[in-house]
Amino acid sequence: MMGQNWRALVALIALLGLWITSPVEAQEAREVDLALVLAVDVSRSMDPEEQELQRQGFVEAFRSPLVHDAIRNGVLGRITVTYVEWSGERDQRVVVPWSTIDGPESAAEFAERLALTPINRIFQTSISGAIDFSLGLLDRSGVEPLRRVIDLSGDGPNSSGRTVTLARDEAVSRGVTINGLPIMLKRPTGFGDMEHLDWYYRDCVIGGQGAFLLPVREREQFAEAIKTKIVREIAGLSPQPLLQPAQAAPAVDCTTRGGWRQYNP
Repeated sequence: MMGQNWRALVALIALLGLWITSPVEAQEAREVDLALVLAVDVSRSMDPEEQELQRQGFVEAFRSPLVHDAIRNGVLGRITVTYVEWSGERDQRVVVPWSTIDGPESAAEFAERLALTPINRIFQTSISGAIDFSLGLLDRSGVEPLRRVIDLSGDGPNSSGRTVTLARDEAVSRGVTINGLPIMLKRPTGFGDMEHLDWYYRDCVIGGQGAFLLPVREREQFAEAIKTKIVREIAGLSPQPLLQPAQAAPAVDCTTRGGWRQYNP
């Protein structure tokens, strides 16, 4: 009888120990260095080859040892990432849902899921819609990140939805950093195009602690630019000047919907 009581007491203590420590362990499991939304433009202004280059650039980035090292060298050694395709004001699609990456194996799984999913093509370009959608995803990430970042790529200015600066400022006010990957492979040919898209991203899109942009002007730059950008975001590196000379670039009219009405008078 004494032995049975003792075993019951030991079992009770073990249960109490689990009850006490599990919430702590659960909290630790939810903590990550970074919650990162990869928000990728799939509007009709991007031709299929550009979209394929863009997708492949992200796939290769998450297969890269440089990205794996950046994750491992974080405070906690893990991040959570989701990949979103966007176009018009209400045209957003989660391609790969929130995924915790803590090493080469989980990074490769993320890359594989991304590589196997077909690319959509949709009309219009709503950067503000993409920011609003990404902010909602960050609120529902289910983790406790040290930093929250929206990595936004696109080849044109905001052409639908609310004013882009309103969406940006709301995200920044909630502690989110928005970085930009303006795609500048083609010369502007009409409405919806912009010659100096990097200036537009600088003044109207990016924002928050350590925000930066990395323009892509040549097809050969795509994969390397994406990898560099993701490594910098994961590592939380201080941005370097990417627009030269910054002082010479005129201020951009953030209410423009494209064409050549770019600058404040």
